[in-house]
Amino acid sequence: MTVSIIDSNRNLRRFCRCHSIQSQIRGMIIFLCIRQTSRPRKPDMEYMNHKPEDGPKSQGYHFAPIGTIHSPFRQPEGTPIQPSRARGAKGTVSLEAAFQQGLRDIEGFERIWLIYYFHEAPPGQLLVRPFLDTTPRGVFSTRSPARPTPLGMSAVRLLGVHDDCLEVADIDVVDGTPLLDIKPYVPEFDSYPGSKAGWFDESSSQMQHADDRFHLENNRKREI
Repeated sequence: MTVSIIDSNRNLRRFCRCHSIQSQIRGMIIFLCIRQTSRPRKPDMEYMNHKPEDGPKSQGYHFAPIGTIHSPFRQPEGTPIQPSRARGAKGTVSLEAAFQQGLRDIEGFERIWLIYYFHEAPPGQLLVRPFLDTTPRGVFSTRSPARPTPLGMSAVRLLGVHDDCLEVADIDVVDGTPLLDIKPYVPEFDSYPGSKAGWFDESSSQMQHADDRFHLENNRKREI
């Protein structure tokens, strides 16, 4: 079942319940992955290789997902590159039972921030070629998913709150992405119209969907 065929609150609640067990299993797996990759690593100036043993001995910071993001997009290639270019694509956010109380009062916000782990991204790179440019750029001046600390954020439209699920639109996230946090979008805090946007101000690209440049599986094939 995909989010495109959810046509009633009853179906949406059933959709959320059927994913709850899968979400718990996926959450346990992702927790182990994040735990292994979140320790400090010695940076390579051309390629960040995600090997914990290369970093200094440290306990690091360990994060467990609080839920899972569901969308119609099964792989990075073809996924919208930003919510503003998602053309209203719909999805759901399922929350683990332990965190459901934290959704209280969220229905009053038109948009929310989803903060998540790029589980399908390749190892971090310090120079990347972003989707909307042909020139290599420093990763911290881009929204590339291939980051030293692979965290993503999306300001999506909140359509509804149903038990342990949120119904959202303008989703630009791969299906099954582990959710780390939710924050309300507040225009006074999050919007600064007229701000300079560096190289992006000179970009004329109309690209809507991602290609395969940051797909983990494709990067693995290239290394073989």
